[in-house]
Parts: sequence; structure tokens; C-alpha cells
Amino acid sequence: MTMNRSRRLILVTGGAGFIGSHLVEGLLERGEAVRVLDNLSTGKQENLMGLGNGRWNAHRDFEFILGDIRDRKIVQTAMNGVDAVFHQAALGSVPRSVTDPVTTQEVNADGTLNILQSARDAGVSRVVYASSSSVYGNSELLPKREGEEGLTLSPYALTKRVNEEYGRLFMGLYAFETIGLRYFNVYGPRQDPESEYAAVIPRFVTALLKKSEPIIYGTGLQSRDFTFVKDVVRANILALEAPPFACGRSFNIGCGTQATLLELLSALQDLLGTNIEPRFESPRAGDVMHSSADTGLSEKMLGFKAEFDLRLGLAQSIAWYRENL
Repeated sequence: MTMNRSRRLILVTGGAGFIGSHLVEGLLERGEAVRVLDNLSTGKQENLMGLGNGRWNAHRDFEFILGDIRDRKIVQTAMNGVDAVFHQAALGSVPRSVTDPVTTQEVNADGTLNILQSARDAGVSRVVYASSSSVYGNSELLPKREGEEGLTLSPYALTKRVNEEYGRLFMGLYAFETIGLRYFNVYGPRQDPESEYAAVIPRFVTALLKKSEPIIYGTGLQSRDFTFVKDVVRANILALEAPPFACGRSFNIGCGTQATLLELLSALQDLLGTNIEPRFESPRAGDVMHSSADTGLSEKMLGFKAEFDLRLGLAQSIAWYRENL
């Protein structure tokens, strides 16, 4: 395809994934030129087909490069002519990282260093990268505030902490602009329910739609700050446009509220009109008990405040799963 260089060219790593594909869609809606880099290990080509209610498709309306962020040559090629980067590519899931810490390290930490160095060398203006609420680890302080992190509890969390340290260093050592976004339990349309490491909302929704027992690991009293994906897209765009004094730091991106897994299940049952008892299984290693975001700093520095409450986001997610399962 021929790029219109009067627009910014923005690279989205992991752009075929759940969050990445929504970010691609949001950028296209803004009129940006978009390039996607994804190895399709967890992302899906179908996530990039028919974006914007059928207006945009990969290869026709934006570039797609099949490649791995661990491959220096492919990353350098992807950086050619790029103005800014949204770095979403990662191996998610705490349980997966406990099972395979080496691959998690190679993709999440080494791959991110590859992105940062290649972007700096290519003259990219800024990298906005995905961090995670998991960096708070065993801190029992609620809500979670930047600067009050505990000890990490999983290899996944550790790689996200490493990413933030590299982001800080690149700003301090090279004056290269980076901003990290600590996502709190993102959910929404296109989130994969089939993976062995699927997140709780797509697992619950698909189980209830199939009239089967939803599985809860632990007591169900553990709480999370569930954040709708459209709020996450807006946070990324705000981070791209934020003033330079916001760079070299990481910010909470969450709804700012808590819901236990039992409360989440109750809300879904109400929206779906079901009444199915869950099955309880043993807690999973590395999971934290409670999490909620203090978004005061992101509101002050980025202008971010969530617009979707849990019930509204769940309703939009359910509509997508009904249509696509």
C-alpha cells in the first residue's frame, strides 16, 4: 500500500492482539497511518479484518508485518519512517509465566529492550508501552499508587517491572521519550476466551452462554479493577500527546473501582439472565488477592479518567461474544 506521509506513521507492536487491534482501530479513526508488527503467536489476523464496522482491513488500509519483536532485523525494518510506537506485544498471563519463565523473559523483557533501542536508533519520537498492575506485587496497600510497589510475585510481573526500568533509563540516559501504562485487568470485545490462559471475563461469559459452570480459582472474594478496552485506547492516545515532563514514568490505567469475582459473576448472570452455580478450584500461583487503581497521577499528568463503568463495558462485551462465538 502507499502511505500518505502527511499523516504520522505509528507502529503498533502486537497489533493483532486484543488490546492492540482496538488501538489500531482507534488510530485509524483519528486519521493516522498505521503499521502493525505481530508474530500471531497470540494475536489473530481476524482481529484486524473489518475494523471500524468494516471500513478498514489489514494490507489494504494499513501495513502488516509478520514478525517477532525478538528479531532485531525485523524490528529495525518495522521502525523505518515511524513517528511513534505503541508497544503492546507481550506474552500475557501470570500462570503462563510461572510455567515458562524463560520465554516470558525473552519476549517481554528482551523484546521490549529491542523495541526501545531500535526506536531510539531510528529517530522515533516516543514509545508508549504496556506495563501492568502486576508490578505492585505483594503490596497490600489499596488503592494502588505509583511509588508504592511491593515485591513482584511472578515472572510476568518481574518482566513488566524491568520494562519500566528500561523506560526510565532510556529517558534519563538518552533523552528518549517513553511512557509506561500500568493496565488493570483489561476486558472487552475480541478478548480470546479459548486460550488456556484466558482472562476471567471471557471465561465467565463463554461458560454462561454455553450454560456450563464458570470456574473460580480460589474463594471468589479476590477483587480486581476491571478496565474497559476503549478506556485503555484513549489512555494510550493521551500518553502519546502528553507533554515531555510526563515521560520516563509509568501511570495507572484503571477504572478506579473494585469488584470481587463473585460480584463480577453476579453482574454477568444478571445481564445474561442466567443462574448457574460456579465451580471452585484451587487458587493459582502468583495471583494477587486485591487490586484497584488510584488514577490521580494519570489524570493529572495525562488527562486520563475512565469513562466506562463495569456494567456498561460488560454489556458491550457480551454483545460481541453473542455475535462472534
